Amino acid sequence: MTRIKAWLLGTTMAVAMVLPVYAQDAKATLIVAGPRTPESLELEYPATEAVHEARKNIYDRLLAYAMKKNPDGIMVEDFDHIVGSLAKSWEVSPDRTSITFHLADAKAANGDMLTADDVMWTFKRGWAIKGTFYWYMHQMLKIEDYDKAFSKIDDHTVKVTLPGTSPLIERLWVNNDLGIIDATEAKKHVTDADSNAQTWLSTHTASFSPYQVTSYSPGREVIYEANPNYFRGAPPLKKIIFREMPSSANRVAALQAGSIDVAEWLLPRELNLLRSASGVKVWTVYGNYIHRVEMNNQTPPFNDPRVRQALNYLVPRDQISKSVYFDTARETKSPISEIYPAYTDEFFHYTYDLAKAKALLKEAGVGDGFKTELGYRTGDEIEEQIAVILKTNFAKAGIDVQLQKIPSSTLVDDYTKGKIPMYFLRDMAIVPDAAYVTNLWLNSHSMVDYSRFKDGAVDALIDKNLVSTDDPSRIADMKQAQKLIVDQAPWVFLFNPGYQLATRSNVTGVSWYTPNGNAWYDFSKN
Repeated sequence: MTRIKAWLLGTTMAVAMVLPVYAQDAKATLIVAGPRTPESLELEYPATEAVHEARKNIYDRLLAYAMKKNPDGIMVEDFDHIVGSLAKSWEVSPDRTSITFHLADAKAANGDMLTADDVMWTFKRGWAIKGTFYWYMHQMLKIEDYDKAFSKIDDHTVKVTLPGTSPLIERLWVNNDLGIIDATEAKKHVTDADSNAQTWLSTHTASFSPYQVTSYSPGREVIYEANPNYFRGAPPLKKIIFREMPSSANRVAALQAGSIDVAEWLLPRELNLLRSASGVKVWTVYGNYIHRVEMNNQTPPFNDPRVRQALNYLVPRDQISKSVYFDTARETKSPISEIYPAYTDEFFHYTYDLAKAKALLKEAGVGDGFKTELGYRTGDEIEEQIAVILKTNFAKAGIDVQLQKIPSSTLVDDYTKGKIPMYFLRDMAIVPDAAYVTNLWLNSHSMVDYSRFKDGAVDALIDKNLVSTDDPSRIADMKQAQKLIVDQAPWVFLFNPGYQLATRSNVTGVSWYTPNGNAWYDFSKN
């Protein structure tokens, strides 16, 4: 008996017993298991990995990137070529202060046709909620006045006018968070107490995308059904059944047993074993993840950069690389992904140095150590393994870390509201632009600067390059921003784990997008 068969034997029967049998055509149904269901279907909900994946499938954007094959034969986004999605064509003014979208002939699953009214209602709703959409428009594109910025030209044309130039005037509309809602359907669920149908849209979908959610049971299962009217052609897979299965070992066992077709977020050691298993394929992409421990930079003692620097000198990166990732991950050495323009690792100087860490803590007035908490998501076995390693090594400098295993939705609430001093965050920046990336997480005016990092020089560099269109100058400025950020150490920098997906060998069409969520429209089964 092989090692993997012996290892799986104890869990395969248990997993098989809890997986109901569906009578649908096997080639038209994809059964997926992941560590958690999306916390919400609402476009304005703070994005998590599970939310990003759902959003990728249930809300199309106006623009997209063309696709190309990577060296492993996986289709990935081509950042050099933007194409139309719900906008069949578009024009940008020569001075890069306006963009005009001409809409595709898109139809929702219920038959509603896409019009400029849907786009305008989506924009108006996002602006009114003062959440994600508002932040992108206000912070990224510098829009102050809604009525001056957004206009309906005719039933199939919408124009966005900015108060100044923007290097992101096209790229921003590829963003996973800027999907378009079927306003005709959504308006049916507006109430006096909920003028934007947020309650209904948190558990239902209304869009022109390839899939709609027909059953949403958080913590258990989500069922996606194909939009037969999808404007790019009906999806090959008619139904996607996504099951929450927190245990990575159970996901592996179910995949080996053929009870599921796709297993997400498996442990690196399991992926290593599966690479040689029959009937299974492991897909790997370099990826754009930035995995880190964020510290609340406004909460003592983390308001002192010397404390934050000390923690970075206490990370045994070699040990984590070998024991957790099996040497498949890469150290994070910048807040910007390695595959994005302007990335540099030349300023990263943190190696394991206990003496240096102790000296910094003493300078900061906490030489005797301190107590704190570190939160991570229930069911995230990788974060749990890293948390134990960090706790052990932080203790060598007198830092007593209490580990808190927290349900994902609760952890999101805790860190967005600044209620927890340290927490894991594995995230990615969707737009491949250094000013966008740093603005997203590290501009003190950002709604997702959850670490509460604030540095005037960094803010100034970011703000300058959100409007500058001088590429060489932008790259030089963003390298300087990386130096300042790495020196200030707002996070404990960890690893980019890349993106891996395990499927049955008859599953094809795996693709990769910057949000790192699977696009079921691309998949098929032989």
